[in-house]
Amino acid sequence: MRFYLALAGALMLGAMAPGAVQAHHSMAMFDQQKKVTLTGTVREFQWTNPHCYIQLMVTDAAGKTTEWSMEMGAPMYLYAHGWRPSTLKAGQTITISIYPLRNGGPGGVVIDATTPDGKPLGKKLS
Repeated sequence: MRFYLALAGALMLGAMAPGAVQAHHSMAMFDQQKKVTLTGTVREFQWTNPHCYIQLMVTDAAGKTTEWSMEMGAPMYLYAHGWRPSTLKAGQTITISIYPLRNGGPGGVVIDATTPDGKPLGKKLS
């Protein structure tokens, strides 16, 4: 819920600055009725505005590896939820829960993430 409030606030601020709102979008592209859990290796953690991303290499049961792109909130929002630019490193294994893309592509929006031993990374984001 806090994610949606932060997103609404960012959109309202963007409306005051012409052109800024173009960088934002609604949550309509994500299927919030499904929750998908993936385990993989971090290829890159992008700490950038307007959204942070986790690029995760996930290997399926058949041995095929696919790169998933997971969207997160803005750095300021993530920082308030315990995330830091150094939270994830390339090569690190994590388990992540997401709302997947509606089009079935390899991506989604992050709900939460944990280390292999179950330690949460930051605070739950939705």
